[in-house]
Amino acid sequence: MSVVTNPAAPKYRRPSLLKTLQKHQASYLMIAPYFILFFFFTVLPVLMSIIVSFTDWNMLEMPSFVGWNNYVKLLVEDDIFMTSLKNTLIFAVITGPVSYMLCLLFAWIINEFNRGLRTVLTLIFYAPSICGNAYMVWNLILTGDRYGYLNGLLLNLGVINEPILWMQTEAYIMPVLIVVQLWLSLGTGFLSFIAGLQTVDKSMYEAAAIDGIKNRWQELWFVTLPAMKPQLMFGAVMQITQSFAVADISINLAGNPSVNYAGATIVTHLLDYGSTRMEMGYASAIATILFLLMVGTNKLIQKLLGRVGE
Repeated sequence: MSVVTNPAAPKYRRPSLLKTLQKHQASYLMIAPYFILFFFFTVLPVLMSIIVSFTDWNMLEMPSFVGWNNYVKLLVEDDIFMTSLKNTLIFAVITGPVSYMLCLLFAWIINEFNRGLRTVLTLIFYAPSICGNAYMVWNLILTGDRYGYLNGLLLNLGVINEPILWMQTEAYIMPVLIVVQLWLSLGTGFLSFIAGLQTVDKSMYEAAAIDGIKNRWQELWFVTLPAMKPQLMFGAVMQITQSFAVADISINLAGNPSVNYAGATIVTHLLDYGSTRMEMGYASAIATILFLLMVGTNKLIQKLLGRVGE
């Protein structure tokens, strides 16, 4: 069967950029303040950092172009960076997915309670991520003498015979930092999941039951998660950022540098060269590598979340 087309029919033409701006000028005016701030304080610094990464610049003299030298030195000669990269990837692979699943699981469970109890539980789980004294609490717990809470507990139970220097022993630094990171990870992503679960239309569950959904797990996979994909994506971006940008935890608990760089991350290495040594070209190369890692991981997560509900 052949399809007859009318040669006289007018062809569709995309509206020009000027006409589009005129048609939606109110919308563009409303987002203009945020766009201007986003461009000057996010997009432009990223672009400038990429450009600076190809230079040698100490902030006192004019930058000199060195091409790929910073990247060659970073990936071939800098052993500390490779250690930092390994530690960061361990953080990201362990704390990223685990904290993401914990955020979703706790949000799903809390959503089943009544409004008052749900509000209290949300505050309890969210509080550690905004607690300014969180590191002080963990320093008290991990103090290396017998007065540290963890050492005192283990000594009283007879598990150990002498205090352990938790944050001065290389073998313990990374596991402790991972535990603290997981404890602090129920942040903005957790709140977005709570909000997403509140927006799911209840009638969809009734329709799903008619279509053959038999248990809560099927309900979660085929109804709840597909209905809150924007919140899932936002939560994933937040967790990726937290996992790759780990620095404060390591600096406050293990110091910078830590013992044999056991707690070093890409961001602590970046702070060393950018804030201490003032080698801005080299620091920008480190930042660019971190940026590419985040973008690549973000693309991978987008593909995985696109399969939710299939």
